[in-house]
Amino acid sequence: MFPVKQPWLCKALGCYDCCVRCMAAIPYASLVATLLCYAGTALFCACGHQALAYTETLVDMFFARNIQDYVVLAAFIKYFQYVIYGLASFFFLYGILLLAEGFYTTSAVKQTFGEFRSTRCGRCLSLTFIVVTYILAIIWLAVFAFTAIPVFFLYNMAETCHTINILSETTTSLTQHAWVCMDARQYGFLPWNAMPGKVCGMTLTNICKTSEFFMTYDLYVAALAGAGITLLALFLYVVATTYNYAVLRFLGRKGIRC
Repeated sequence: MFPVKQPWLCKALGCYDCCVRCMAAIPYASLVATLLCYAGTALFCACGHQALAYTETLVDMFFARNIQDYVVLAAFIKYFQYVIYGLASFFFLYGILLLAEGFYTTSAVKQTFGEFRSTRCGRCLSLTFIVVTYILAIIWLAVFAFTAIPVFFLYNMAETCHTINILSETTTSLTQHAWVCMDARQYGFLPWNAMPGKVCGMTLTNICKTSEFFMTYDLYVAALAGAGITLLALFLYVVATTYNYAVLRFLGRKGIRC
């Protein structure tokens, strides 16, 4: 919150009126977006990092017998875990910058403190934040879609296990459900020459009962939710900064000092 430049104003208006003016200067949209951004980023980074580690364990135990079959996947997991560290730091700093920009534009728009000016440099800075945030929102939309792929795979895997359980209860023949499989190669997680690359029948059901499967599934769902919350925060940032910038431009054209 910005300090009041005229201390005598609080004495003249009273404590209540001064507090109302100060509360009016808070950029609530940017504040909510910042909280959502921090919560979503923390959820995505923490759960995504651990989910990737469990993914490598699942692949190593059940889907690939040779480490050479998933060396590309292992390298991707390793590097993306480092990217997650960078994402956490970047969004922490960027959230602070956007919140500070929200305080500046809100104060300028509402004319709370009298002699604030909307300078050309300030408007240019606001426009830069709008463009950068919009680009980040588009990139994060791709991240959100990418995070949905393992959730989709694990959901299909759980449903397949449920189907096998139903078949095993209705028939005594193992051949009735031995053909029901989950192939990780079809989803691009493993190359087509990976062996076995897929699991079938009761073996698949046993995998679905392991703690590694449950933890991986739950962590990916939480990471997807975190990515969605972060995406919502970015769009909220875009809306808030665009509105404030538009008002500043309108006041500038009218010759009003902000």
